Amino acid sequence: MSEDRNKKEIILEGIAASPGVAHGRAVVHLQKQLDVPCYAISESRVEVELERFEQAILETRAEITQIRDQIAKTLGEGEARIFDAHLLVLEDNALLDEVTAELRSSKKNIEFCYNKVANRYIAFFRSMEDEYLRERVSDISDVSRRLLHNLIGMQKVNLGQLAAESIIISEDISPSDAADLDRNKLLGFVTDGGGKTSHSVIMARSLRIPAVVGTHDATRRITSGDHILVDGYEGIIVINPTESRLFKYGKLASERKKRDATFNSFIAEPARTLDGASIGLMANIEGFQEMDQVQAMHAEGVGLFRTEGIFLRHHGYPPESVQYDEYKAVVKAAGKKPVIVRTLDVGGDKLIGDESVKEDNSFMGFRAIRFCLGNIEIFKTQLRAILRASAHGNVKIMYPMISGLTELRAANAVLAEVKEELTEKGQAFDASIEVGAMVEVPSAAMIIDLLAAETDFLSIGSNDLIQYLIAVDRLNDEVAHLYDPAHPAVLRTLKAIIDGGNAAITPVSICGEIAGDPIYAGLLLGMGAHSLSLTSSLLPEVKYFIRHINKSDAEALVHDVMQLGESAEIVQRLEAFRQKALGKLA
Repeated sequence: MSEDRNKKEIILEGIAASPGVAHGRAVVHLQKQLDVPCYAISESRVEVELERFEQAILETRAEITQIRDQIAKTLGEGEARIFDAHLLVLEDNALLDEVTAELRSSKKNIEFCYNKVANRYIAFFRSMEDEYLRERVSDISDVSRRLLHNLIGMQKVNLGQLAAESIIISEDISPSDAADLDRNKLLGFVTDGGGKTSHSVIMARSLRIPAVVGTHDATRRITSGDHILVDGYEGIIVINPTESRLFKYGKLASERKKRDATFNSFIAEPARTLDGASIGLMANIEGFQEMDQVQAMHAEGVGLFRTEGIFLRHHGYPPESVQYDEYKAVVKAAGKKPVIVRTLDVGGDKLIGDESVKEDNSFMGFRAIRFCLGNIEIFKTQLRAILRASAHGNVKIMYPMISGLTELRAANAVLAEVKEELTEKGQAFDASIEVGAMVEVPSAAMIIDLLAAETDFLSIGSNDLIQYLIAVDRLNDEVAHLYDPAHPAVLRTLKAIIDGGNAAITPVSICGEIAGDPIYAGLLLGMGAHSLSLTSSLLPEVKYFIRHINKSDAEALVHDVMQLGESAEIVQRLEAFRQKALGKLA
């Protein structure tokens, strides 16, 4: 430690992915790039190469199955399902058929052919705008790397041999790497890439260890053996922290634990203000594996079921039976509580896994409801599965990226056809199932009275709405800082949408990052939002805040904020309101 004190303190910033504070020694884990050989083979060698391929698949399947069983014992079935997805990627018929076709046409060795096809799949998913789908690139990369190790005959480097009190620094941490980690010695991890929805982050939260991702260059600026501090609350990494900083963080960590315990002590209580007003707090999910957490957090249902994950896990467009089974599992787990299923929100080429069609501006391209209406059979298959699942509980259907009545009516016409087909077959479904639309396009906000008149509910997709309103590509580092939820235009638009919904007696929910940020909770309540849909882990703090304010005060806050012209002033006013409500906990 004496040597560390003499070194200059350096601060890096990233994305806060898993809460907590840890300090220990860095272990820099650079994933070795495979040197995939390329050589010509004769026609007579083709079948031999295919046999090698089949043997490598068998070996890889056995490895993944072993990891799955290990994770099921230590973390439970929810996290273990990550590796079910890996098995599906490994045995995806479309990918395997492409590898075989590549082998027969190119007459190159099987490692080269597999690597070429896998990289094409990876490039496709990496090009997608949806963050969750982009994060699934790590699954495909993980499986392909493991299979290539077996084909080439290399031993996979693992992270099972850690020194005590280690913090992993890596370009990224694959689910397989995370499974290898010695959880008795691991304090946290930091990655160059990744986002809040990556599987490594899901595991970090399950293990309750702090994680910071998306640092871009941590592996270049941190050396193995460095003494570092990781702040998973603020997304900060401190290299060579001073004694005063460690003391400060020790106090902060203790205070945050007490604060979180206070929040959690109210988790079973209703989300009701001091003057008796209620607001629904619902959960965003990617699949059935999250339902245990949803129930533990006492969410009032699922406000946003992102169905893209099912399509990705099956590496294509899964059959109706597969979709139905997952929807039904979520609905049954929810009991009588509502489950709002968002229809497929993905763009690109018709065949997932093939090379995508490059669009000049894919944020405004062939995606979401546009993609579904352009691929009616895919859309109808999903609607059939959702409708059949509605026979088992309280299901609602929500269309993404509706820009006007034409799209809404076209989607409803397809839904009506599917209902007719199911009726003719004698299959059970909720004939009066509620149908809603996401408001995330400015044109939808401008005609909210028309949309409200023809929907059962509305949900504001705040992330996309904000970027469309301010004309900011939030994935572009050059302008991402302009992405501003507190922009007066954003807040005025939110209020106009909520007012329009309430005027038509159509409930309006909010999903997106602002729904899980306590600084906006009072404002949204005061605007008249019917419910908030957020990541379940964020629910305790938001509920605690709601229970410590008056709706009348929240309405006064809305009036004050609507008079302000700059986001900095607005944030200051919102933070003051939050601090007054939470007192010493703020």
